[in-house]
Amino acid sequence: MNDSKPLSGLKIADFSQGVAGPYSAMMLAQGGADVTKVEPLDGDWARTLGTMIDDHCAHSIVVNLGKKSISLDLKTAEGLKIAKQIAAEADVLIESFRPGVMAKFGLDYASVSATNKNIIYLSVTGYGQEGPYNDRPVTDGAIQAFSGWMTMTKDDKGMPLKTGMVAIDFLTGIFAYQTILKSLIGRGINGKGTYVDASLMQTAAAFQSAKILEHHLEGGKPTVLYVPVGTVETSDGYIGLSVMREKHYASLCEVLGREDLIDHPDYNTRDKRIENEDAIMKIIRAEFLKKNTQEWCRALTEAGVIHSRVNTYDDYLADEQVKAVNSYNWIDHDVVGKIPLPRIPGFAGFENGDELAHSPIVGEHSTEILKGLGIEDEQIKAMIDKGAVLQK
Repeated sequence: MNDSKPLSGLKIADFSQGVAGPYSAMMLAQGGADVTKVEPLDGDWARTLGTMIDDHCAHSIVVNLGKKSISLDLKTAEGLKIAKQIAAEADVLIESFRPGVMAKFGLDYASVSATNKNIIYLSVTGYGQEGPYNDRPVTDGAIQAFSGWMTMTKDDKGMPLKTGMVAIDFLTGIFAYQTILKSLIGRGINGKGTYVDASLMQTAAAFQSAKILEHHLEGGKPTVLYVPVGTVETSDGYIGLSVMREKHYASLCEVLGREDLIDHPDYNTRDKRIENEDAIMKIIRAEFLKKNTQEWCRALTEAGVIHSRVNTYDDYLADEQVKAVNSYNWIDHDVVGKIPLPRIPGFAGFENGDELAHSPIVGEHSTEILKGLGIEDEQIKAMIDKGAVLQK
């Protein structure tokens, strides 16, 4: 079990939907915070991101681990009253609606902080609270395109490519989590709450700081860092190469049986290899097609050349190194069955029976949460009967 819970005693009101906000709240839960997920009667829309099994999909399981869910209709007086009470008692509130939406319900920072002066209030937005784009709908893919992210990886025809996962959403969740921790430390020092806007746009820019600076310093045409680097095809798969130093380049040439390339006048320095990247990579790729992945990896490892076979997720889960460091645990999820859950760096791994390895269905804890707010059973039943609250 995870007995290291430094955030125990903190109350988190997670009004956010999607991935970024919920992911930050999930990590707070893993640190021991009491996280109440406030979602609409039909649930957080992130529950529909991919193949659904009842109330869950892969994304909703991951971003809601360790939380308790209450499902409210904020358009009812009873539902809104409960939401405001949850906000009033929270140490941290996280939301991810477009600017102005929470204000319509009296749940914006100004309204909440009027009575809860020490609240740390974090808003996840697409483009930020201000500016001409602040009200635009957004997805992870749209921000990948907008921020320049997609120009880092192109196909062989120069077409910009989208990363095959919602990378910026998860990164925003990580940045939001660290900002909340910073704000909690600040509150402990100065006794004051704060408001934070964590936008996907700014996350993408911050994460790409070095690439943006490189683009500027090199006139929009940054060079590669070294050559050979990249993916090469073998007779039965692919290998990722990263040959940084001269000795590694020489070792690679020896593994390939192409010692003639070591002192070749076109390739015998880093700068020459960068200048002649297309030519040398064509030669190297042709050589790698002559053997299978296992043969090449064995030889490259013995020669000390940095590389890795390109794994599938099945390959990763079966790998001896992954198992040696307890990179993940198999969990018996009560909705979707047995699943592998990777350990978050700095946290204990997920374990069967631990509440931190449980992801709630919509409204699973509505009655429990309402009782914790001091509401009597008769009132709870009346709210459920009226449709202001959903209890599953």
